[in-house]
Amino acid sequence: MKPAIYLDYAATTPMHPAVLERFTAVLTDTYGNPSSTHQFGRQAKKLLEEARKILALSIGASPNEIIFTSGGTEADNLAIFGTVQIMQQHGRHIITTAVEHHAVLNPCKQLESQGYDVTYLQPDPYGVISSEQVQKSLREDTILVSIMFGNNEVGTIQPIAEIGKLLQPHQAVFHTDAVQAFGISSMHVDELQVDLLSVSAHKLNGPKGIGFLYQRNGKLLNAQLLGGEQEKKRRAGTENVPAAVAFAEAVTIAEQKKSENVRIYQSYKKIMSDIFKQNDVEFHPTLPESIVALPHIYHVSFPGTDVETFLMSLDLEGIAVSSGSACTAGSFEPSHVVTAMFGKESDNVRNSIRISFGFGLERPMIEEAAERISAVVKRLVK
Repeated sequence: MKPAIYLDYAATTPMHPAVLERFTAVLTDTYGNPSSTHQFGRQAKKLLEEARKILALSIGASPNEIIFTSGGTEADNLAIFGTVQIMQQHGRHIITTAVEHHAVLNPCKQLESQGYDVTYLQPDPYGVISSEQVQKSLREDTILVSIMFGNNEVGTIQPIAEIGKLLQPHQAVFHTDAVQAFGISSMHVDELQVDLLSVSAHKLNGPKGIGFLYQRNGKLLNAQLLGGEQEKKRRAGTENVPAAVAFAEAVTIAEQKKSENVRIYQSYKKIMSDIFKQNDVEFHPTLPESIVALPHIYHVSFPGTDVETFLMSLDLEGIAVSSGSACTAGSFEPSHVVTAMFGKESDNVRNSIRISFGFGLERPMIEEAAERISAVVKRLVK
């Protein structure tokens, strides 16, 4: 049987060996509650705050602006619900996009059912939302703008800094879901001029179940978990110290490897494209090279294929890819992102797959994967 090749790093990543080693060491040796005043608690608190400093530094923030969460979904929910509850006396209008992760879209839908007015900006055929679109949709009663940094399905990077500059004179709080981009794209919260930013550890070889929300000093939000006074009363619950420390380790490694990884992942896209061409396989990358995009996401359509049959056939060949977000991919429903970009009648919504790269891959694996994908396409397209 052919060895399986994992190409779904945008869904989740394996833990880096150094991260796993740090995680298990802290899990074993540091079991005190960070809120306890005895030496076991103080040691846990020390490790937690050291991790917070590393994470804050990675985005140019202050440590007290970092709120540990259980992951990206909780960070997005805290940003959205926490903000609108604080800002509801100033308006009930929200701006987001049609290509957000469901961790943003579903909270917005719930707020709509509660009487909030939500504007869903539509992307161009490359998934881009312009600052002009935001400006045209902005109203006096707009209280929140939530636009993702880099798309988790097609890889498009949005003009966050432009939008942040536009929003400076306005009351609206600016949130960006940076879960897919964190660790691979450079980001500084003051340059982006964002007020809230969500990330998750498991997208960059850290553990699942840990993330953080950056909250700019001076911006308020309502806590969504009530209990103790952890995280400066912003998120109750005993902190996951081993995961936080491992998260910081993963970020440290990602920062050191960032430039190298960008170069490698971009080369992987070219290698796959070249092999598809050599095998006379018809394919269409969703994004042209002129569009600023995440280097580790390669979204491609293969005319004549059907995504459900295609993914199952690839799995049988030992190739793990997806049709979009892992939170919905199991349903084989057309991607809301690709639908928003091309329209529900487009063939792209039924023949596109997402290939994504990460730690542990090597050139021979990429070449082998491209050969197997080519063979499957040829078999399906007759």
